[in-house]
Amino acid sequence: MKIDKNIILTRDNKKPILIDAFYTKDLENQPIVIFCHGYKGFKDWGSWNLMSRAFAKAGFCFIKFNFSHNGGTIENPIDFPDLEAFGNNNYTKELDDLDAVITWTQDYFKPNSNINTKNISLIGHSRGGGITIIKASEDDRISKLITLASVSDFGSRSSTTGNLEEWKATGVKYVLNGRTKQQMPHFYQFFEDFKANEERLHIESAEKRLKIPHLIIHGSNDTSVKISEAEALHLWNPKSLYNIIENADHVFNTKHPWDKEELSQELKLVVKSAIRFLE
Repeated sequence: MKIDKNIILTRDNKKPILIDAFYTKDLENQPIVIFCHGYKGFKDWGSWNLMSRAFAKAGFCFIKFNFSHNGGTIENPIDFPDLEAFGNNNYTKELDDLDAVITWTQDYFKPNSNINTKNISLIGHSRGGGITIIKASEDDRISKLITLASVSDFGSRSSTTGNLEEWKATGVKYVLNGRTKQQMPHFYQFFEDFKANEERLHIESAEKRLKIPHLIIHGSNDTSVKISEAEALHLWNPKSLYNIIENADHVFNTKHPWDKEELSQELKLVVKSAIRFLE
Protein backbone atom coordinates (compact mmCIF):
# COMPACT_ATOMS: atom_id res chain seq x y z
CA MET A 1 0.00 0.00 0.00
CA LYS A 2 1.20 3.50 -0.85
CA ILE A 3 0.40 6.23 1.69
CA ASP A 4 1.16 9.86 0.87
CA LYS A 5 0.67 11.84 4.10
CA ASN A 6 0.31 15.57 4.61
CA ILE A 7 0.61 16.71 1.00
CA ILE A 8 0.29 20.51 0.96
CA LEU A 9 -2.13 21.96 -1.58
CA THR A 10 -1.17 25.63 -1.90
CA ARG A 11 -3.57 28.14 -3.44
CA ASP A 12 -3.28 31.77 -4.42
CA ASN A 13 -4.64 34.10 -1.69
CA LYS A 14 -6.23 31.18 0.18
CA LYS A 15 -5.18 29.00 3.09
CA PRO A 16 -3.43 25.75 2.14
CA ILE A 17 -5.10 22.35 2.47
CA LEU A 18 -3.42 19.23 3.90
CA ILE A 19 -4.22 15.99 2.05
CA ASP A 20 -3.59 12.26 2.60
CA ALA A 21 -3.80 9.63 -0.16
CA PHE A 22 -4.06 5.85 0.41
CA TYR A 23 -3.83 3.60 -2.66
CA THR A 24 -2.17 0.52 -4.15
CA LYS A 25 0.87 0.82 -6.41
CA ASP A 26 0.09 -1.90 -8.95
CA LEU A 27 -3.67 -2.45 -8.87
CA GLU A 28 -5.39 -1.26 -12.05
CA ASN A 29 -8.48 0.95 -12.36
CA GLN A 30 -8.70 2.13 -8.74
CA PRO A 31 -11.74 4.40 -8.27
CA ILE A 32 -11.23 7.53 -6.16
CA VAL A 33 -13.04 8.14 -2.86
CA ILE A 34 -12.76 11.56 -1.19
CA PHE A 35 -13.66 11.80 2.50
CA CYS A 36 -14.84 15.01 4.22
CA HIS A 37 -14.62 15.27 8.01
CA GLY A 38 -17.26 16.99 10.10
CA TYR A 39 -17.58 19.90 12.53
CA LYS A 40 -14.74 20.00 15.07
CA GLY A 41 -13.18 17.21 13.02
CA PHE A 42 -9.91 16.62 11.18
CA LYS A 43 -8.53 14.05 8.75
CA ASP A 44 -6.49 12.20 11.40
CA TRP A 45 -9.31 12.01 13.96
CA GLY A 46 -9.78 8.71 15.76
CA SER A 47 -9.97 5.75 13.39
CA TRP A 48 -10.10 7.62 10.06
CA ASN A 49 -6.59 6.40 9.16
CA LEU A 50 -7.63 2.78 9.75
CA MET A 51 -10.77 3.38 7.68
CA SER A 52 -8.64 4.82 4.87
CA ARG A 53 -6.47 1.70 4.85
CA ALA A 54 -9.56 -0.51 4.67
CA PHE A 55 -10.78 1.27 1.55
CA ALA A 56 -7.32 1.13 -0.06
CA LYS A 57 -7.08 -2.61 0.67
CA ALA A 58 -10.45 -3.02 -1.06
CA GLY A 59 -9.04 -1.46 -4.23
CA PHE A 60 -9.89 2.24 -3.87
CA CYS A 61 -7.71 5.32 -3.96
CA PHE A 62 -8.83 6.97 -0.72
CA ILE A 63 -8.29 10.70 -0.18
CA LYS A 64 -8.90 12.60 3.05
CA PHE A 65 -8.04 16.17 3.93
CA ASN A 66 -8.38 18.95 6.47
CA PHE A 67 -10.72 21.76 5.51
CA SER A 68 -8.56 24.89 5.26
CA HIS A 69 -10.27 26.63 8.19
CA ASN A 70 -10.92 23.60 10.42
CA GLY A 71 -8.58 24.99 13.09
CA GLY A 72 -5.55 22.84 12.31
CA THR A 73 -2.30 24.10 10.81
CA ILE A 74 0.24 22.70 8.35
CA GLU A 75 2.65 22.18 11.27
CA ASN A 76 0.00 20.73 13.59
CA PRO A 77 -2.88 19.17 11.62
CA ILE A 78 -4.38 17.47 14.69
CA ASP A 79 -6.75 19.34 17.01
CA PHE A 80 -7.22 23.11 16.89
CA PRO A 81 -4.14 25.31 17.38
CA ASP A 82 -5.59 27.99 15.04
CA LEU A 83 -8.87 29.12 16.59
CA GLU A 84 -8.82 32.31 14.51
CA ALA A 85 -9.11 30.19 11.35
CA PHE A 86 -11.81 28.05 12.97
CA GLY A 87 -13.86 31.16 13.74
CA ASN A 88 -13.56 32.30 10.13
CA ASN A 89 -14.74 29.01 8.65
CA ASN A 90 -18.07 28.73 6.85
CA TYR A 91 -19.98 26.39 4.53
CA THR A 92 -19.00 28.10 1.28
CA LYS A 93 -15.30 27.94 2.22
CA GLU A 94 -15.72 24.19 2.77
CA LEU A 95 -17.44 23.79 -0.62
CA ASP A 96 -14.58 25.73 -2.21
CA ASP A 97 -12.03 23.54 -0.41
CA LEU A 98 -13.74 20.38 -1.61
CA ASP A 99 -13.79 21.66 -5.17
CA ALA A 100 -10.05 22.36 -4.95
CA VAL A 101 -9.37 18.87 -3.57
CA ILE A 102 -11.36 17.20 -6.36
CA THR A 103 -9.41 19.16 -8.99
CA TRP A 104 -6.10 18.47 -7.23
CA THR A 105 -6.91 14.74 -7.06
CA GLN A 106 -7.57 14.56 -10.79
CA ASP A 107 -4.34 16.46 -11.57
CA TYR A 108 -2.19 14.55 -9.05
CA PHE A 109 -3.24 11.11 -10.30
CA LYS A 110 -3.55 11.93 -14.00
CA PRO A 111 -0.09 10.47 -14.77
CA ASN A 112 -0.95 7.28 -12.79
CA SER A 113 -2.70 4.87 -15.16
CA ASN A 114 -3.78 2.69 -12.22
CA ILE A 115 -6.04 5.41 -10.77
CA ASN A 116 -9.36 6.08 -12.48
CA THR A 117 -9.70 9.87 -12.23
CA LYS A 118 -13.08 9.73 -13.97
CA ASN A 119 -14.64 7.66 -11.18
CA ILE A 120 -14.87 9.87 -8.08
CA SER A 121 -17.14 9.25 -5.11
CA LEU A 122 -17.61 11.42 -2.01
CA ILE A 123 -18.03 10.36 1.61
CA GLY A 124 -19.04 12.99 4.15
CA HIS A 125 -19.38 12.62 7.92
CA SER A 126 -21.81 14.79 9.92
CA ARG A 127 -21.48 18.40 8.72
CA GLY A 128 -19.21 17.06 5.98
CA GLY A 129 -22.19 15.00 4.85
CA GLY A 130 -24.18 18.17 4.17
CA ILE A 131 -21.22 19.61 2.27
CA THR A 132 -20.92 16.49 0.08
CA ILE A 133 -24.66 16.44 -0.68
CA ILE A 134 -24.51 20.01 -1.97
CA LYS A 135 -21.29 19.40 -3.90
CA ALA A 136 -22.57 16.17 -5.48
CA SER A 137 -25.75 17.94 -6.60
CA GLU A 138 -23.81 20.60 -8.52
CA ASP A 139 -20.66 18.84 -9.80
CA ASP A 140 -20.91 16.26 -12.57
CA ARG A 141 -17.45 14.88 -11.75
CA ILE A 142 -19.02 12.96 -8.85
CA SER A 143 -20.22 9.40 -9.56
CA LYS A 144 -21.58 8.26 -6.20
CA LEU A 145 -22.25 9.72 -2.73
CA ILE A 146 -22.12 8.23 0.76
CA THR A 147 -23.08 10.19 3.87
CA LEU A 148 -22.30 9.05 7.42
CA ALA A 149 -24.39 10.52 10.25
CA SER A 150 -25.11 13.49 7.98
CA VAL A 151 -26.95 16.64 8.91
CA SER A 152 -30.01 17.46 6.80
CA ASP A 153 -30.24 21.20 7.47
CA PHE A 154 -27.70 24.00 7.74
CA GLY A 155 -30.23 26.74 8.48
CA SER A 156 -31.05 25.66 12.02
CA ARG A 157 -27.34 25.26 12.75
CA SER A 158 -26.47 28.72 11.50
CA SER A 159 -28.61 30.93 13.70
CA THR A 160 -30.47 29.20 16.51
CA THR A 161 -27.71 28.57 19.06
CA GLY A 162 -27.61 31.65 21.25
CA ASN A 163 -28.92 35.16 20.74
CA LEU A 164 -28.59 36.42 17.15
CA GLU A 165 -28.59 40.11 18.11
CA GLU A 166 -25.94 39.52 20.76
CA TRP A 167 -23.85 37.55 18.24
CA LYS A 168 -24.08 40.43 15.77
CA ALA A 169 -23.21 43.01 18.41
CA THR A 170 -20.19 41.17 19.83
CA GLY A 171 -19.11 39.65 16.51
CA VAL A 172 -18.39 36.27 18.06
CA LYS A 173 -19.98 33.43 20.00
CA TYR A 174 -18.24 30.44 21.59
CA VAL A 175 -18.91 26.72 21.72
CA LEU A 176 -17.09 24.53 24.25
CA ASN A 177 -15.14 21.61 22.82
CA GLY A 178 -15.85 18.90 25.37
CA ARG A 179 -12.72 16.91 24.52
CA THR A 180 -10.08 19.66 24.27
CA LYS A 181 -11.86 22.08 26.66
CA GLN A 182 -11.25 24.94 24.20
CA GLN A 183 -13.76 27.71 23.71
CA MET A 184 -14.26 27.47 19.93
CA PRO A 185 -15.12 30.84 18.35
CA HIS A 186 -17.72 31.41 15.64
CA PHE A 187 -17.44 34.85 14.12
CA TYR A 188 -20.60 36.55 12.87
CA GLN A 189 -19.38 36.18 9.28
CA PHE A 190 -20.58 32.55 9.53
CA PHE A 191 -24.20 33.68 9.73
CA GLU A 192 -23.72 36.42 7.12
CA ASP A 193 -22.19 33.95 4.68
CA PHE A 194 -25.03 31.51 5.23
CA LYS A 195 -27.69 34.15 4.59
CA ALA A 196 -25.89 35.35 1.45
CA ASN A 197 -25.78 31.78 0.10
CA GLU A 198 -28.94 30.35 1.66
CA GLU A 199 -30.39 28.99 -1.58
CA ARG A 200 -27.23 27.11 -2.51
CA LEU A 201 -26.83 25.80 1.05
CA HIS A 202 -30.34 24.30 1.21
CA ILE A 203 -29.64 20.59 1.72
CA GLU A 204 -33.21 19.47 1.00
CA SER A 205 -33.11 21.07 -2.46
CA ALA A 206 -29.68 19.60 -3.14
CA GLU A 207 -30.82 16.12 -2.09
CA LYS A 208 -33.85 16.33 -4.38
CA ARG A 209 -31.60 17.39 -7.29
CA LEU A 210 -29.20 14.44 -6.93
CA LYS A 211 -28.90 12.37 -10.09
CA ILE A 212 -26.33 9.91 -8.76
CA PRO A 213 -26.67 6.98 -6.31
CA HIS A 214 -26.67 8.03 -2.64
CA LEU A 215 -26.08 5.71 0.33
CA ILE A 216 -27.28 7.15 3.66
CA ILE A 217 -25.71 5.54 6.75
CA HIS A 218 -26.67 6.50 10.30
CA GLY A 219 -26.26 5.04 13.78
CA SER A 220 -29.35 4.11 15.77
CA ASN A 221 -27.81 5.63 18.94
CA ASP A 222 -26.62 8.91 17.40
CA THR A 223 -27.35 11.68 19.91
CA SER A 224 -25.43 14.40 18.00
CA VAL A 225 -27.40 14.19 14.74
CA LYS A 226 -30.78 12.57 15.24
CA ILE A 227 -31.82 9.65 13.05
CA SER A 228 -34.77 11.75 11.86
CA GLU A 229 -32.27 13.72 9.75
CA ALA A 230 -31.28 10.54 7.88
CA GLU A 231 -34.97 9.72 7.44
CA ALA A 232 -35.55 13.20 5.98
CA LEU A 233 -32.74 12.75 3.44
CA HIS A 234 -34.19 9.40 2.39
CA LEU A 235 -37.69 10.89 2.11
CA TRP A 236 -36.44 13.70 -0.13
CA ASN A 237 -34.61 11.19 -2.33
CA PRO A 238 -36.58 7.90 -2.41
CA LYS A 239 -34.02 6.38 -4.78
CA SER A 240 -31.35 6.65 -2.08
CA LEU A 241 -30.25 3.59 -0.11
CA TYR A 242 -30.78 3.79 3.64
CA ASN A 243 -28.74 1.79 6.15
CA ILE A 244 -29.09 2.05 9.93
CA ILE A 245 -26.18 0.67 11.97
CA GLU A 246 -27.71 -0.71 15.18
CA ASN A 247 -26.29 0.53 18.49
CA ALA A 248 -23.89 2.91 16.72
CA ASP A 249 -23.31 6.44 17.98
CA HIS A 250 -22.37 9.55 15.97
CA VAL A 251 -18.82 8.30 15.30
CA PHE A 252 -19.82 4.63 15.02
CA ASN A 253 -18.46 3.74 18.46
CA THR A 254 -14.95 5.05 17.92
CA LYS A 255 -13.23 7.99 19.64
CA HIS A 256 -10.14 10.17 19.55
CA PRO A 257 -7.50 9.07 20.15
CA TRP A 258 -8.18 5.56 18.82
CA ASP A 259 -5.46 3.24 20.14
CA LYS A 260 -6.81 -0.05 18.83
CA GLU A 261 -5.41 -1.70 15.72
CA GLU A 262 -8.78 -2.39 14.17
CA LEU A 263 -12.05 -0.59 13.60
CA SER A 264 -15.03 -0.85 15.93
CA GLN A 265 -17.57 -3.47 14.86
CA GLU A 266 -19.96 -0.68 13.93
CA LEU A 267 -17.45 1.15 11.73
CA LYS A 268 -16.50 -2.17 10.12
CA LEU A 269 -20.16 -2.49 9.10
CA VAL A 270 -20.07 1.06 7.71
CA VAL A 271 -16.99 0.29 5.60
CA LYS A 272 -18.41 -3.03 4.40
CA SER A 273 -21.69 -1.37 3.39
CA ALA A 274 -19.87 1.51 1.67
CA ILE A 275 -17.55 -0.77 -0.30
CA ARG A 276 -20.43 -2.95 -1.44
CA PHE A 277 -22.28 0.19 -2.61
CA LEU A 278 -19.24 1.58 -4.44
CA GLU A 279 -18.51 -1.70 -6.19
